[in-house]
Amino acid sequence: MVVGARATSPGEIFPGLIGGLRYATGAAELTGAEGDHITILLGTHRIPRTFLALIAGVALGAAGALIQGFTRNPLAEPGILGIAAGAAVAIAGGISLGAVSTATDFVVPALIGAVAVTALVFVLATAGPTGSSPLAFILSGMALSALLMAIVNALVITDDSVLDALRTWATGSVAGRDFSVVRAALPLCIVGGIAACLLGPAMNILALGEETAHSLGAPVQAYRICGVIVIAVLSAAAVVAAGPVSFVGLAAPHMARVITGHDYRALIPLSMLVGGFFTLTADILGRVLVAPSELPMGAVLALCGVPVFVVLVRRGRVGGLI
Repeated sequence: MVVGARATSPGEIFPGLIGGLRYATGAAELTGAEGDHITILLGTHRIPRTFLALIAGVALGAAGALIQGFTRNPLAEPGILGIAAGAAVAIAGGISLGAVSTATDFVVPALIGAVAVTALVFVLATAGPTGSSPLAFILSGMALSALLMAIVNALVITDDSVLDALRTWATGSVAGRDFSVVRAALPLCIVGGIAACLLGPAMNILALGEETAHSLGAPVQAYRICGVIVIAVLSAAAVVAAGPVSFVGLAAPHMARVITGHDYRALIPLSMLVGGFFTLTADILGRVLVAPSELPMGAVLALCGVPVFVVLVRRGRVGGLI
């Protein structure tokens, strides 16, 4: 809240937090209260972007933990299943057709695209003699992601309105968005986060192996379907909040696993906290590193997060799942 293009001090910011939040949510307008410049700064810029960064990180942390658990692959993350690409192609298509005009309008197409792609990937992965193997699941997502991103690129090249709308969104930025986007993304994050935590015991059973889970009478197929839906909802929340952001869904579960081990009842909530910390820190760094300009949150995550993750892998501190 303190860091930004305009120099502010904690003494200015903290007294104005309540007023800024009321201004952001519209309560100050409803009561006729006039906010000073600090209240307006908080309400129009810093409070919304803080919420959006946290929503994206929390959602991606939970989605990453679930994907790595379901695929039993430590390198799996939301983007590898084509979920972000599915949301992107739905949004780009909506813009091209004139049905989507603002960031708030991204919610419905993002959710539809994410759910449709994860469902299709699940069908492709479970069809044929390979069954629902982790390799089939991941390869299906990668192939579908490549196809969908090709469609997005085609729309961007042929439609200027799509290019203009996706230019900032595609960089993984939370700047310049108001609280209406928070209202749109927050319910998806809350519902998806609660559902992900409730899946913790089921994930522990699946971690024993599919045959063992079947022998224990666990409804493995139902668990997988629920997982696909929850992953899609969480990924859609992240895409609406901050666009396609990388690294968080991959690294947050590994960082959390160092503390919790492989118990998903603790791993999923901690992955959410770690993911929120990652994205919020990246947004703050983006405002500081090139001040008074700023870097998009997604760019900071890629520049700072990936090298740290590589170092952890080389030191053997990243827990494997296989």
